[in-house]
Amino acid sequence: MQINQLHRFAIAPMMDWTDRHCRVFHRLLTRRARLYSEMVATGAAIHGDRQRLLGFDDSEHPVALQLGGSDPRDLATSARIGEDFGYDEINLNVGCPSDRVQDGRFGACLMAEPALVAACVGAMKRAVKIPVTIKCRIGIDDQDPEVALFAMARAVVAAGADALIVHARKAWLQGLSPKQNRDVPPLDYALVYRLKASLPDVPISINGGIAGIDEALPHLDHVDGVMLGRAAYQEPWRLLAVDPKLFGEAPPHATMKDALEAMTPYIAEQLAQGTRLHAITRHFVGAFHGVPGARAFRRHLAENATKPGADVSVLRDAIALVDQNATAFEAA
Repeated sequence: MQINQLHRFAIAPMMDWTDRHCRVFHRLLTRRARLYSEMVATGAAIHGDRQRLLGFDDSEHPVALQLGGSDPRDLATSARIGEDFGYDEINLNVGCPSDRVQDGRFGACLMAEPALVAACVGAMKRAVKIPVTIKCRIGIDDQDPEVALFAMARAVVAAGADALIVHARKAWLQGLSPKQNRDVPPLDYALVYRLKASLPDVPISINGGIAGIDEALPHLDHVDGVMLGRAAYQEPWRLLAVDPKLFGEAPPHATMKDALEAMTPYIAEQLAQGTRLHAITRHFVGAFHGVPGARAFRRHLAENATKPGADVSVLRDAIALVDQNATAFEAA
């Protein structure tokens, strides 16, 4: 498995955003991006409704399962469950700063315990044959990032981690909200570059504050891959440029309208299973950007997708409100 190539571009796991419907949509915009699930806690993976929490559509591959936890045995069990479901990778969250996650002793607070994270990685590696990776911050609170990040990286690599994804910001667990932690701590891309230089054989991807594909490209001179988060979700039209600009291939669909039309069979299938239309179309809010009719598109979905019995005709009617000729921007 050429993990460097697989991680050249990825879409970040985001709670309440990157669910299975979102991932199917994103796959229609790029064949090559690696998709990540929302974080699933080990307790939920082991004891919860696995099909609801872990199930995914075959079209999503390559897709990774992100786990949250700090007990090596539970993480090994959860990783094995994920592998059995067909995920291509298991990723351990060592970066989420929310209070709920801290209370469960996982997420960013684990930056203070590299030996424990290494034990978790080792347990998962022994449990599965697919790659095991971690996503971390450069440090937390008063840690010196130069020390904290390098200590974490070396510990997990020694334990067998196949790749690291580094959000190039500290997480302040005291004093900042999770939302503030996405913007307030300063970015330190150069530190991640130095980490890569010190671990030349380890695939390392960079995350944080990258607004689009053109901004992603310069990072690839220093690291193996780039992960986009909010930019990919809030402005998904940007993903149409991933395959052409990063892989030299045509996108799966030439325009956003084509991609949304290709989404309709999946939507119809999900509606037949009892899914509400809004649960899917909520991911389309940013589909059109700066195009005449984009506001009408959003308004039509907001007003009609939540109604009982709403079906794919609601989406088609919304698409019809967008300027039929305004598509050139979409692959830019």
